Amino acid sequence: MLGLRSVFFALLFPGTVTLVLPYLIVGRALSWAGPWMGRQWIGMLLAVGGAVVLVSSIVDFARKGRGTLAPVDPPEKLVVTGPYRYVRNPMYLGVLAILLGETIFFQSMDLLRYSGVVLVVFLAVVHVYEEPTLRRQFGESYARYAVSVRRWIPGRPYDG
Repeated sequence: MLGLRSVFFALLFPGTVTLVLPYLIVGRALSWAGPWMGRQWIGMLLAVGGAVVLVSSIVDFARKGRGTLAPVDPPEKLVVTGPYRYVRNPMYLGVLAILLGETIFFQSMDLLRYSGVVLVVFLAVVHVYEEPTLRRQFGESYARYAVSVRRWIPGRPYDG
């Protein structure tokens, strides 16, 4: 059941942000065909890398944290493994990498502006909601983790 909830919320939240809304923004450019140029390969590699980080983080939330990425069904345990060993917000970074990859692939200024809006929303959500909630929920263990692991730029792995 947890696996189904994780898939549902992954499709609902990051799926909407990285697939549905970019599709609506780019529109007819998705019917573009022809041999890929260097920019398409770079964009695709960046998007696939972001998707790997995002999916890995969602799986860790389910397996290690016993929850999902949705605020209505959050992890019961603090997740500090996988991508979370290196950065506190790998899901958001994965989504941003996907969006940047799509932006490069389609060379879309509209997608770049959209990505900027998404970034600002992510920064606000983390600062105003997520970090205070995690501090309340996990107390000292989150405080130690937050001191050791950077919020946005991956760094040394967390030892616990």
